[in-house]
This record gives sequence, C-alpha cells and structure tokens, in this order.
Amino acid sequence: MAERALNRLVSGVRVVVEHVIAGVKRCRMVKEVLRLTTPGVSDLVMEIACGLHNLRVACRHPVPVFNVQSLLNSA
Repeated sequence: MAERALNRLVSGVRVVVEHVIAGVKRCRMVKEVLRLTTPGVSDLVMEIACGLHNLRVACRHPVPVFNVQSLLNSA
C-alpha cells in the first residue's frame, strides 16, 4: 500500500514537471538543434526560455494587489 501511495506521489510530480518542460519548449530555439557553438550560449538560451515561461505563468495567474490605504479609510 505504501508503494502505491509513493508511486502516485511520484507520478503527480512527474506530470507537473512534464508540463513545465512542454511550456519551456514553446520557445522554438529550445525545441530544435541549437547551432550556436559559442560557450555558454545554450545555457543562456535555456535561461531565457525558462524566464519567459515563468513570466507567462505569472501573467496568467496574477497575484492580487491590495490597496492598504483604501482598507484603512473604509474602517
């Protein structure tokens, strides 16, 4: 029973990771063969693609902003 619960936990994490990888691969440069041979360029391309993915996710679910001044005035 414990092994089944562990497998369920691992598979749930795997699904999240695979969705993130698919989101990063929306950038065409990440998905195809990178022909740039300058050292560090492939890492930079991956960092930029991950940053764009994080920005896309952050804009999809924006964090609500509370106006503290309006809360104090209404009380």
